[in-house]
Amino acid sequence: MSTSNGHQDATAALSQWQLIRLRFVKHRAALVCFFLLIVLYLGAIFAEFAAPYSSQRKDVDRAFSPPQPPRISLQHGLYAYGVSRQVDPVSFRKQPLVQPDDIVPLGFFVRGEPYKLLGLIPGTRHFFGVDPVRYQKLHPEAKTVPAWYLFGADKYGEDIFSRIVFGARISLSIGLLAIAVTFVLGIVIGGVSGYVGGTTDTLIQRLIEIINAFPQLPLWLALGAAMPSDWSSLRIYFSITIVLSLLGWTNLARVVRGKLLALREEDYAVAARLLGASHTRIIFRHLLPGFTSHIIVTLTLRVPTMILGETSLSFLGLGLRPPIVSWGVMLQDCMNMQVVANYPWLLLPLIFIILTVLSFNFLGDGLRDAADPYGER
Repeated sequence: MSTSNGHQDATAALSQWQLIRLRFVKHRAALVCFFLLIVLYLGAIFAEFAAPYSSQRKDVDRAFSPPQPPRISLQHGLYAYGVSRQVDPVSFRKQPLVQPDDIVPLGFFVRGEPYKLLGLIPGTRHFFGVDPVRYQKLHPEAKTVPAWYLFGADKYGEDIFSRIVFGARISLSIGLLAIAVTFVLGIVIGGVSGYVGGTTDTLIQRLIEIINAFPQLPLWLALGAAMPSDWSSLRIYFSITIVLSLLGWTNLARVVRGKLLALREEDYAVAARLLGASHTRIIFRHLLPGFTSHIIVTLTLRVPTMILGETSLSFLGLGLRPPIVSWGVMLQDCMNMQVVANYPWLLLPLIFIILTVLSFNFLGDGLRDAADPYGER
Protein backbone atom coordinates (compact mmCIF):
# COMPACT_ATOMS: atom_id res chain seq x y z
CA MET A 1 0.00 0.00 0.00
CA SER A 2 2.77 2.41 0.90
CA THR A 3 4.60 1.59 -2.33
CA SER A 4 1.45 2.31 -4.37
CA ASN A 5 0.83 5.56 -2.53
CA GLY A 6 4.45 6.58 -3.02
CA HIS A 7 4.19 5.89 -6.76
CA GLN A 8 1.00 7.96 -6.99
CA ASP A 9 2.61 10.82 -5.09
CA ALA A 10 5.65 10.74 -7.40
CA THR A 11 3.38 10.75 -10.46
CA ALA A 12 1.31 13.60 -9.10
CA ALA A 13 4.47 15.68 -8.70
CA LEU A 14 5.31 15.40 -12.39
CA SER A 15 4.36 18.06 -14.92
CA GLN A 16 2.02 17.36 -17.81
CA TRP A 17 4.85 17.06 -20.34
CA GLN A 18 6.75 14.69 -18.03
CA LEU A 19 3.64 12.53 -17.74
CA ILE A 20 3.23 12.54 -21.54
CA ARG A 21 6.85 11.49 -22.03
CA LEU A 22 6.54 8.76 -19.39
CA ARG A 23 3.44 7.32 -21.03
CA PHE A 24 4.85 7.60 -24.54
CA VAL A 25 7.93 5.55 -23.58
CA LYS A 26 5.60 2.69 -22.60
CA HIS A 27 4.14 2.59 -26.14
CA ARG A 28 6.60 0.13 -27.73
CA ALA A 29 5.46 0.44 -31.35
CA ALA A 30 5.46 4.25 -31.25
CA LEU A 31 8.92 4.29 -29.65
CA VAL A 32 10.38 1.96 -32.28
CA CYS A 33 8.84 4.04 -35.08
CA PHE A 34 10.16 7.22 -33.47
CA PHE A 35 13.75 5.93 -33.63
CA LEU A 36 13.18 4.58 -37.15
CA LEU A 37 12.11 8.05 -38.29
CA ILE A 38 15.21 9.52 -36.62
CA VAL A 39 17.37 7.11 -38.66
CA LEU A 40 15.54 8.01 -41.89
CA TYR A 41 15.88 11.74 -41.32
CA LEU A 42 19.54 11.48 -40.30
CA GLY A 43 20.20 9.49 -43.47
CA ALA A 44 18.41 12.17 -45.49
CA ILE A 45 20.34 15.02 -43.87
CA PHE A 46 23.73 13.34 -44.29
CA ALA A 47 22.87 11.66 -47.59
CA GLU A 48 26.29 12.30 -49.14
CA PHE A 49 27.93 10.32 -46.34
CA ALA A 50 25.23 7.64 -45.97
CA ALA A 51 24.96 6.81 -49.69
CA PRO A 52 27.76 4.86 -51.41
CA TYR A 53 27.46 6.97 -54.58
CA SER A 54 26.02 10.27 -55.74
CA SER A 55 22.42 10.37 -56.94
CA GLN A 56 23.46 11.28 -60.51
CA ARG A 57 26.20 8.68 -61.00
CA LYS A 58 25.48 6.65 -64.16
CA ASP A 59 26.98 3.48 -65.58
CA VAL A 60 24.98 2.36 -68.63
CA ASP A 61 26.99 -0.85 -68.82
CA ARG A 62 25.40 -1.85 -65.50
CA ALA A 63 21.82 -0.91 -66.46
CA PHE A 64 19.21 -2.96 -64.57
CA SER A 65 21.96 -4.64 -62.58
CA PRO A 66 20.35 -6.95 -59.95
CA PRO A 67 20.73 -6.35 -56.21
CA GLN A 68 23.99 -7.54 -54.66
CA PRO A 69 23.13 -8.56 -51.09
CA PRO A 70 26.06 -8.46 -48.65
CA ARG A 71 27.46 -11.75 -47.42
CA ILE A 72 29.82 -12.67 -44.62
CA SER A 73 32.35 -15.48 -44.19
CA LEU A 74 35.44 -16.20 -42.14
CA GLN A 75 37.62 -16.19 -45.26
CA HIS A 76 36.45 -12.98 -46.94
CA GLY A 77 34.72 -11.13 -44.12
CA LEU A 78 31.98 -8.83 -45.44
CA TYR A 79 31.67 -9.15 -49.21
CA ALA A 80 29.33 -9.42 -52.21
CA TYR A 81 29.42 -11.30 -55.49
CA GLY A 82 30.42 -9.38 -58.58
CA VAL A 83 28.16 -8.87 -61.59
CA SER A 84 29.17 -9.13 -65.24
CA ARG A 85 27.37 -8.59 -68.55
CA GLN A 86 26.37 -11.49 -70.78
CA VAL A 87 24.97 -11.28 -74.30
CA ASP A 88 21.79 -13.30 -74.77
CA PRO A 89 22.33 -15.54 -77.84
CA VAL A 90 18.65 -15.22 -78.87
CA SER A 91 17.81 -11.55 -78.32
CA PHE A 92 21.43 -10.28 -78.40
CA ARG A 93 20.62 -8.14 -75.37
CA LYS A 94 23.16 -7.56 -72.65
CA GLN A 95 21.97 -9.08 -69.41
CA PRO A 96 23.59 -8.98 -65.97
CA LEU A 97 25.02 -12.21 -64.61
CA VAL A 98 26.09 -12.81 -61.00
CA GLN A 99 29.66 -14.13 -60.71
CA PRO A 100 30.14 -16.17 -57.49
CA ASP A 101 33.88 -16.38 -58.22
CA ASP A 102 34.26 -12.59 -58.26
CA ILE A 103 34.55 -11.43 -54.65
CA VAL A 104 33.86 -7.73 -53.96
CA PRO A 105 35.00 -6.90 -50.39
CA LEU A 106 32.83 -4.46 -48.46
CA GLY A 107 33.50 -2.29 -45.44
CA PHE A 108 32.35 0.62 -43.31
CA PHE A 109 33.74 4.16 -43.47
CA VAL A 110 35.50 3.40 -46.74
CA ARG A 111 36.94 5.88 -49.19
CA GLY A 112 34.88 6.54 -52.30
CA GLU A 113 33.59 9.35 -54.48
CA PRO A 114 34.47 12.82 -53.20
CA TYR A 115 31.52 14.93 -52.04
CA LYS A 116 30.57 18.00 -50.07
CA LEU A 117 28.44 17.20 -47.04
CA LEU A 118 25.39 19.51 -47.13
CA GLY A 119 27.21 21.33 -49.93
CA LEU A 120 29.79 22.69 -47.47
CA ILE A 121 32.11 20.09 -45.91
CA PRO A 122 34.32 18.16 -48.36
CA GLY A 123 34.89 14.46 -47.72
CA THR A 124 35.61 11.10 -49.31
CA ARG A 125 34.50 8.69 -46.57
CA HIS A 126 31.20 6.86 -47.01
CA PHE A 127 29.30 4.97 -44.33
CA PHE A 128 29.72 1.70 -46.21
CA GLY A 129 30.66 0.50 -49.66
CA VAL A 130 33.37 -1.33 -51.57
CA ASP A 131 36.66 -1.47 -49.66
CA PRO A 132 39.24 -0.38 -52.30
CA VAL A 133 42.25 -1.47 -50.25
CA ARG A 134 41.04 -5.05 -49.78
CA TYR A 135 39.85 -5.22 -53.40
CA GLN A 136 43.30 -4.29 -54.71
CA LYS A 137 44.82 -7.01 -52.55
CA LEU A 138 42.36 -9.60 -53.90
CA HIS A 139 42.62 -8.37 -57.50
CA PRO A 140 46.06 -6.77 -57.99
CA GLU A 141 45.59 -6.83 -61.77
CA ALA A 142 42.40 -4.73 -61.63
CA LYS A 143 42.72 -1.10 -62.68
CA THR A 144 39.40 0.12 -61.30
CA VAL A 145 37.22 -0.74 -58.33
CA PRO A 146 33.82 -2.13 -59.41
CA ALA A 147 30.56 -0.57 -58.31
CA TRP A 148 28.41 -2.33 -55.77
CA TYR A 149 24.63 -1.97 -55.97
CA LEU A 150 22.91 -3.06 -52.75
CA PHE A 151 19.41 -2.59 -54.19
CA GLY A 152 20.36 -2.98 -57.83
CA ALA A 153 20.46 -0.36 -60.58
CA ASP A 154 17.90 1.36 -62.81
CA LYS A 155 17.81 1.77 -66.58
CA TYR A 156 20.69 4.28 -66.51
CA GLY A 157 22.88 2.18 -64.22
CA GLU A 158 22.21 4.46 -61.24
CA ASP A 159 22.45 2.97 -57.76
CA ILE A 160 18.89 2.63 -56.44
CA PHE A 161 19.93 2.62 -52.78
CA SER A 162 21.88 5.87 -53.16
CA ARG A 163 18.95 7.47 -54.97
CA ILE A 164 16.57 6.33 -52.22
CA VAL A 165 18.79 8.01 -49.63
CA PHE A 166 18.98 11.25 -51.61
CA GLY A 167 15.28 11.02 -52.47
CA ALA A 168 14.46 10.86 -48.76
CA ARG A 169 15.87 14.37 -48.43
CA ILE A 170 13.12 15.69 -50.71
CA SER A 171 10.23 13.36 -49.84
CA LEU A 172 10.68 13.65 -46.08
CA SER A 173 11.41 17.36 -45.97
CA ILE A 174 8.43 18.29 -48.15
CA GLY A 175 6.16 16.75 -45.51
CA LEU A 176 7.72 18.84 -42.74
CA LEU A 177 7.64 22.06 -44.76
CA ALA A 178 4.01 21.50 -45.72
CA ILE A 179 3.15 20.79 -42.09
CA ALA A 180 4.86 24.03 -41.01
CA VAL A 181 2.63 26.04 -43.36
CA THR A 182 -0.38 23.95 -42.31
CA PHE A 183 0.40 24.68 -38.66
CA VAL A 184 0.40 28.45 -39.21
CA LEU A 185 -2.82 28.44 -41.27
CA GLY A 186 -4.64 25.99 -38.99
CA ILE A 187 -3.70 27.78 -35.77
CA VAL A 188 -4.50 31.29 -37.03
CA ILE A 189 -7.71 30.52 -38.93
CA GLY A 190 -8.98 27.96 -36.42
CA GLY A 191 -8.08 30.25 -33.52
CA VAL A 192 -9.97 33.18 -34.99
CA SER A 193 -12.96 30.97 -35.80
CA GLY A 194 -13.23 29.47 -32.32
CA TYR A 195 -12.42 32.59 -30.32
CA VAL A 196 -14.39 35.23 -32.23
CA GLY A 197 -17.40 33.05 -33.10
CA GLY A 198 -20.55 34.48 -34.64
CA THR A 199 -20.61 35.37 -38.31
CA THR A 200 -16.83 35.02 -38.61
CA ASP A 201 -16.98 31.45 -37.32
CA THR A 202 -19.84 30.61 -39.70
CA LEU A 203 -18.00 31.98 -42.76
CA ILE A 204 -14.77 30.16 -41.89
CA GLN A 205 -16.60 26.88 -41.32
CA ARG A 206 -18.39 27.17 -44.67
CA LEU A 207 -15.01 27.82 -46.34
CA ILE A 208 -13.58 24.70 -44.68
CA GLU A 209 -16.56 22.65 -45.86
CA ILE A 210 -16.11 23.90 -49.43
CA ILE A 211 -12.40 22.98 -49.40
CA ASN A 212 -13.14 19.54 -47.93
CA ALA A 213 -15.81 18.96 -50.58
CA PHE A 214 -13.20 18.89 -53.36
CA PRO A 215 -11.70 15.44 -54.02
CA GLN A 216 -8.10 15.93 -53.00
CA LEU A 217 -6.22 13.78 -55.51
CA PRO A 218 -7.91 15.22 -58.65
CA LEU A 219 -7.45 18.72 -57.24
CA TRP A 220 -3.78 18.03 -56.58
CA LEU A 221 -3.41 16.74 -60.13
CA ALA A 222 -5.11 19.82 -61.57
CA LEU A 223 -2.92 22.21 -59.58
CA GLY A 224 0.19 20.16 -60.41
CA ALA A 225 -0.66 20.25 -64.12
CA ALA A 226 -1.09 24.03 -63.92
CA MET A 227 2.58 24.49 -62.96
CA PRO A 228 4.64 25.72 -65.93
CA SER A 229 6.98 23.07 -67.32
CA ASP A 230 9.83 25.59 -67.61
CA TRP A 231 9.93 26.28 -63.88
CA SER A 232 13.11 25.46 -62.04
CA SER A 233 13.28 22.45 -59.75
CA LEU A 234 13.38 24.71 -56.68
CA ARG A 235 10.22 26.59 -57.69
CA ILE A 236 8.37 23.33 -58.36
CA TYR A 237 9.48 22.00 -54.96
CA PHE A 238 8.11 24.99 -53.07
CA SER A 239 5.00 25.13 -55.25
CA ILE A 240 4.09 21.54 -54.37
CA THR A 241 4.72 22.34 -50.70
CA ILE A 242 2.30 25.27 -50.86
CA VAL A 243 -0.31 23.22 -52.76
CA LEU A 244 -0.22 20.46 -50.15
CA SER A 245 -0.42 23.01 -47.34
CA LEU A 246 -3.36 24.95 -48.76
CA LEU A 247 -5.40 21.76 -48.83
CA GLY A 248 -4.25 20.29 -45.53
CA TRP A 249 -4.96 22.94 -42.89
CA THR A 250 -8.70 22.36 -42.49
CA ASN A 251 -8.52 19.43 -40.04
CA LEU A 252 -6.16 21.28 -37.74
CA ALA A 253 -8.30 24.41 -37.92
CA ARG A 254 -11.34 22.44 -36.79
CA VAL A 255 -9.43 20.87 -33.90
CA VAL A 256 -8.25 24.31 -32.74
CA ARG A 257 -11.75 25.79 -33.15
CA GLY A 258 -13.39 23.04 -31.11
CA LYS A 259 -10.89 23.36 -28.27
CA LEU A 260 -11.14 27.15 -28.17
CA LEU A 261 -14.93 27.01 -28.06
CA ALA A 262 -14.63 24.81 -24.97
CA LEU A 263 -11.90 26.86 -23.26
CA ARG A 264 -12.71 30.48 -24.06
CA GLU A 265 -15.28 30.70 -21.23
CA GLU A 266 -13.02 29.11 -18.62
CA ASP A 267 -12.27 31.21 -15.53
CA TYR A 268 -8.63 31.89 -16.42
CA ALA A 269 -9.57 33.05 -19.93
CA VAL A 270 -12.31 35.36 -18.60
CA ALA A 271 -9.93 36.71 -15.95
CA ALA A 272 -7.28 37.48 -18.57
CA ARG A 273 -9.90 39.26 -20.67
CA LEU A 274 -11.06 41.35 -17.69
CA LEU A 275 -7.46 42.31 -16.90
CA GLY A 276 -7.18 43.87 -20.34
CA ALA A 277 -5.16 41.19 -22.14
CA SER A 278 -5.34 41.41 -25.92
CA HIS A 279 -7.18 38.77 -27.92
CA THR A 280 -3.91 37.59 -29.48
CA ARG A 281 -2.33 37.13 -26.06
CA ILE A 282 -5.35 35.25 -24.71
CA ILE A 283 -5.37 32.87 -27.68
CA PHE A 284 -1.64 32.16 -27.94
CA ARG A 285 -0.57 32.62 -24.32
CA HIS A 286 -3.49 31.21 -22.33
CA LEU A 287 -5.65 28.98 -24.55
CA LEU A 288 -3.41 27.21 -27.08
CA PRO A 289 -0.91 25.82 -24.51
CA GLY A 290 -3.82 23.94 -22.92
CA PHE A 291 -4.09 21.55 -25.87
CA THR A 292 -0.65 21.73 -27.48
CA SER A 293 -0.33 17.95 -27.27
CA HIS A 294 -3.49 17.51 -29.37
CA ILE A 295 -2.08 19.87 -32.00
CA ILE A 296 1.15 17.84 -32.16
CA VAL A 297 -0.81 14.63 -32.63
CA THR A 298 -2.91 16.14 -35.43
CA LEU A 299 0.16 17.42 -37.25
CA THR A 300 1.98 14.10 -36.87
CA LEU A 301 -0.92 12.21 -38.45
CA ARG A 302 -0.99 14.70 -41.36
CA VAL A 303 2.66 14.23 -42.39
CA PRO A 304 2.01 10.89 -44.19
CA THR A 305 -0.73 12.55 -46.23
CA MET A 306 1.72 15.23 -47.38
CA ILE A 307 4.36 12.65 -48.30
CA LEU A 308 1.84 10.54 -50.24
CA GLY A 309 0.59 13.68 -52.00
CA GLU A 310 4.06 14.54 -53.26
CA THR A 311 4.69 10.92 -54.23
CA SER A 312 1.43 10.73 -56.20
CA LEU A 313 2.07 13.96 -58.10
CA SER A 314 5.67 13.07 -58.91
CA PHE A 315 4.75 9.50 -59.91
CA LEU A 316 2.20 10.82 -62.42
CA GLY A 317 4.73 13.32 -63.81
CA LEU A 318 2.87 16.38 -62.48
CA GLY A 319 5.06 17.10 -59.48
CA LEU A 320 8.81 17.00 -59.13
CA ARG A 321 10.71 16.07 -62.24
CA PRO A 322 14.22 14.78 -63.00
CA PRO A 323 17.00 15.65 -62.27
CA ILE A 324 15.41 16.12 -58.82
CA VAL A 325 15.46 12.81 -56.98
CA SER A 326 12.47 11.90 -54.81
CA TRP A 327 10.72 8.64 -54.08
CA GLY A 328 7.85 9.62 -56.36
CA VAL A 329 10.23 10.49 -59.22
CA MET A 330 11.97 7.13 -58.82
CA LEU A 331 8.66 5.30 -59.10
CA GLN A 332 8.10 6.79 -62.55
CA ASP A 333 10.23 3.91 -63.87
CA CYS A 334 7.48 1.55 -62.66
CA MET A 335 4.81 2.88 -65.03
CA ASN A 336 5.54 -0.01 -67.42
CA MET A 337 4.38 -3.30 -65.89
CA GLN A 338 6.66 -5.32 -68.14
CA VAL A 339 9.66 -3.47 -66.72
CA VAL A 340 8.44 -4.12 -63.17
CA ALA A 341 7.93 -7.82 -63.93
CA ASN A 342 11.50 -8.13 -65.25
CA TYR A 343 13.18 -5.84 -62.71
CA PRO A 344 11.09 -5.91 -59.50
CA TRP A 345 13.80 -4.12 -57.48
CA LEU A 346 12.67 -0.87 -59.08
CA LEU A 347 9.74 -0.97 -56.62
CA LEU A 348 12.03 -0.76 -53.57
CA PRO A 349 11.33 2.97 -53.00
CA LEU A 350 7.74 1.91 -52.33
CA ILE A 351 8.95 -0.07 -49.30
CA PHE A 352 10.45 3.09 -47.78
CA ILE A 353 7.26 5.04 -48.45
CA ILE A 354 5.22 2.37 -46.66
CA LEU A 355 7.68 2.28 -43.73
CA THR A 356 7.60 6.05 -43.37
CA VAL A 357 3.80 6.30 -43.51
CA LEU A 358 3.35 3.45 -41.02
CA SER A 359 5.97 4.96 -38.70
CA PHE A 360 4.21 8.32 -38.64
CA ASN A 361 0.86 6.63 -38.05
CA PHE A 362 2.17 4.55 -35.13
CA LEU A 363 3.96 7.61 -33.77
CA GLY A 364 0.72 9.59 -33.98
CA ASP A 365 -1.16 6.80 -32.19
CA GLY A 366 1.43 6.78 -29.42
CA LEU A 367 1.31 10.54 -29.03
CA ARG A 368 -2.48 10.49 -29.02
CA ASP A 369 -2.53 7.92 -26.21
CA ALA A 370 0.10 9.84 -24.26
CA ALA A 371 -1.60 13.21 -24.80
CA ASP A 372 -4.05 12.43 -21.99
CA PRO A 373 -1.62 11.49 -19.19
CA TYR A 374 -4.36 11.71 -16.56
CA GLY A 375 -6.60 9.22 -18.36
CA GLU A 376 -7.10 5.58 -17.52
CA ARG A 377 -4.08 3.36 -18.05
